[in-house]
Amino acid sequence: MRRLVAAIAAAASVAACGSSGHGPSARTVAASGPTVVAGAFNASAVYGRDAGGVVTVISVFRSAGGTAGETLQGSGFVISPGGQIVTNAHVVTVTGGAITRRASAVYVQFSDGNQVPARIVGADPNADVALLAIDSTGLRLTPLALGTSASLAVGAPVAALGSPFGQAGSMSVGVISATNRSIQSLNGTSAQNSFSIPGAIQTDAAINHGNSGGPLVNASGAVIGINSQIASSTGGGQGVGFAVPVDTVKRSVAQLRPTPTSECARSTSFRSLGVACASASPTGRSSRASRRVAPRPGPACAAAAPSSSSTPPSTPPAATSSPS
Repeated sequence: MRRLVAAIAAAASVAACGSSGHGPSARTVAASGPTVVAGAFNASAVYGRDAGGVVTVISVFRSAGGTAGETLQGSGFVISPGGQIVTNAHVVTVTGGAITRRASAVYVQFSDGNQVPARIVGADPNADVALLAIDSTGLRLTPLALGTSASLAVGAPVAALGSPFGQAGSMSVGVISATNRSIQSLNGTSAQNSFSIPGAIQTDAAINHGNSGGPLVNASGAVIGINSQIASSTGGGQGVGFAVPVDTVKRSVAQLRPTPTSECARSTSFRSLGVACASASPTGRSSRASRRVAPRPGPACAAAAPSSSSTPPSTPPAATSSPS
């Protein structure tokens, strides 16, 4: 998304990784392009395996008066054949004061251009994880394998996939620069923002505005984190990106998935973690990591949270670059 957050050093600031049309370009690897090998890392093979499961997430928000508001864009990835998709919480929610609100409409666009409405199952702002769901009827989905972030090695090759600056189907390659970093969650008031996400992965793979919510994968193509933030003195990618570790993601997803006993909704321990369960009211705006795009009047902007179906009821606003 397109906004800078609190400074993490005198000359650097942490920003959610969305696209703004500014900053260095991501290194893009096309599926049909030449094989790029870093050590034993075959980037083209990883792209061919995972690209079909990476999506662009478009979040539409109402203004306070209920009219069409802003539209933001991030990334996400499929985790189940049934249509569950993971992204960053700050891609589909935003906090104003003490209230966290959800996007009024969310759309998911696949690598083949097919675009469908999605619903927000739940969001964990303190871990910066959100779970979406779509109607998978008639869709051939490519779930990504979830790896582990428990034993990562500095120097190991990785790839960041997503839609930087709205450029869907992009991949950049790099290495794990450091492990066990601590980053702040991006939603909430300044007091709430003091919640730290431990075990974050630092990488020099190009991460830019619009990458938020996309997967960081290892040489086997397994997800080891969700691309979430960048440290920058300019707001653009400068080779210091951070991903929420996948083990944290898996714990959040397990809490957010609805259960027959509605345990998530009843559990005080989940509520104390800031987890918004599936039964919560689905209102909202998007947060800081999605790319801001120009809203266009029409049913998609005015609609309430969409029901999942294989065909969107109307075409949402097109993602276009806008100034910071």
